[in-house]
Amino acid sequence: MAKVLVIGSGGREHAIAAKFAQSPQVEEVFVAPGNPGMCDVATVVNIAQNHTEALIAFVQAENIDLIFVGPEIPLCEGIVDEMEKAGCVVFGPTKKAAMLEGSKVFSKHLMKKYHIPTAAYESFSDYEQAKEYLSKQQCPIVLKADGLAAGKGVIIAQTMEEAQQALADMMCNALFDKAGSSVVIEEYLEGEEFSLLAFVNEELVIPMEIAQDHKRAFDNDEGLNTGGMGAYTPVNHLPKQAVEDALHLIMKPMAKAMVAEGCPFKGVLYGGCMWTKNGVKTIEFNVRFGDPETEVLLLSLQDDLYQVCMDVLAKKEVQLHWSEKPILGVVLANKGYPQSYQKGAIIKGLDKVNAHVFHMGTSLKEGEVIATGGRVLFVACEGDTLKEAQDKVYEEIKKIDCDALFYRHDIGNKGIR
Repeated sequence: MAKVLVIGSGGREHAIAAKFAQSPQVEEVFVAPGNPGMCDVATVVNIAQNHTEALIAFVQAENIDLIFVGPEIPLCEGIVDEMEKAGCVVFGPTKKAAMLEGSKVFSKHLMKKYHIPTAAYESFSDYEQAKEYLSKQQCPIVLKADGLAAGKGVIIAQTMEEAQQALADMMCNALFDKAGSSVVIEEYLEGEEFSLLAFVNEELVIPMEIAQDHKRAFDNDEGLNTGGMGAYTPVNHLPKQAVEDALHLIMKPMAKAMVAEGCPFKGVLYGGCMWTKNGVKTIEFNVRFGDPETEVLLLSLQDDLYQVCMDVLAKKEVQLHWSEKPILGVVLANKGYPQSYQKGAIIKGLDKVNAHVFHMGTSLKEGEVIATGGRVLFVACEGDTLKEAQDKVYEEIKKIDCDALFYRHDIGNKGIR
């Protein structure tokens, strides 16, 4: 029987730990640093995700068979390299391969070099040059911080005034700290977004079912970009051609490109895609499971996640199986997110909720669950139809008592027609 360590502390890691816990091959799942809501499926270990030496010591002491790294920051900082040097079995990309998410400039350069369809763009590390280039562009236009910004480093400016202000905020006023010292300015694409994730090991690409995330904070896609306010799978209203093209024009070519560049990819590769009138385009790549797509995808996955990971590490072809029932989930976030928000509100009523609840940003204080993250909870249900799944989720959310939280009311509407 195997032991698994999941690294991370959010809803994504809660879902990953829950999936590993279902495996008949896994005797114990640990999560570091985890959060109190995960105790239903895992043993929470109080080691920070960036304390690599302490994590390696824990892995060796506990004879852990597989480590699964959830978040992007430890991946981009090279946790996989350090752990593999110590002889650990890790599912995740090396520091060099994680540049695909860690640097938008690196990612766009590779897309251009290997003819992977994406929006036209230019990148800048000099503010005056960027400002001059921007002044000659059409709006709406997209500005992206080069580095990691917790899924919030993208601004879609509707007017030139808004665009110039965003550029100054990023490059001169440290809106996203060091992440915005270089920026990518790219054309605004119109179409329908979807997420295609795949288990990858060098040129082996095992695609998952597609999901649709909802990035904007408020109903009708209004408000600022967030890390994601809800998701559902499958996305049946998109043509099969969109998915086929995303696999063969985006995911497989990038896996091949990474091998050619000397930084082969191993782990979960996330393709943020858009189906436009000119075909499929790449919005971004991430080097790990997306959040909140993970929660709905792993609820839908019918296979043993431990076996899938071990097969992919051994470069075996894997046939994935998915639930026929749609699954939809909604994020409950602290009011003010993705900007500043208060922490510490008490959450009541969770014991009454008849749904899958993943803890994204909670803590325990004197026996009470409190909201400590920007995104706090993820509530998901399955249904015979997407509408039924949606109705169930919103009915269950009503049972959660916490005035400090908000959520979107239209998750999945695009798929219900």
